[in-house]
Amino acid sequence: MILSLSLFGLLPAFQASAQADEIAQLVLDIEKLAQFKQILSDMKKGYQILEGGYNTVKDISKGNFNLHKAFLDGLMEVSPAVRNYRRVADITDCQIALVKEYKQAYERFRKDDNFSAVELSYLSSVYDKLFNESLRNLDELLTVITAGKARMSDDERLQAIDRIYTDMEDKLTFLRQFNNNTTILAVQRAKERNDAQTMRKVYELNK
Repeated sequence: MILSLSLFGLLPAFQASAQADEIAQLVLDIEKLAQFKQILSDMKKGYQILEGGYNTVKDISKGNFNLHKAFLDGLMEVSPAVRNYRRVADITDCQIALVKEYKQAYERFRKDDNFSAVELSYLSSVYDKLFNESLRNLDELLTVITAGKARMSDDERLQAIDRIYTDMEDKLTFLRQFNNNTTILAVQRAKERNDAQTMRKVYELNK
């Protein structure tokens, strides 16, 4: 009886202790949940920052790409200042003069008895080379002044046109010098032939 009463008297104390332990555990669980919630919140903020940063970088990159593309596309266009540049017409005039003068010269030399077939073949090869190189100059000119053909700034296009003009002018100068020297050679040979004929006539008279 005494033992039973004693245990019965201690029962409220055990119950109170168990409740205290449960309350303490509950408090710990609540604190852990709060900490876990804070961790999740921090992770969410970090993700938002990362996502915002990525989107910002992506937008900037896209913007730079669009600007870069617009710039490159702009280089494909040809401004009126380039198309109307006076050297463009000068290059065309050089080409016309080159073709006209080499054809006239070759026809004249071909009819001249002072040149052999081998020499005429050499003259023809020189003229053909000049003509083909002049066509390459015209092809390059068309690339420079035609929209969509090359990515170049206006300054680069003008410099290219100047270079093509100088090259064409050099070809025309060479052609004229070549024709002049060939003409001098023909005159010298004709003079030598005339002198030889004169000498033969003299010797024939003295026989």
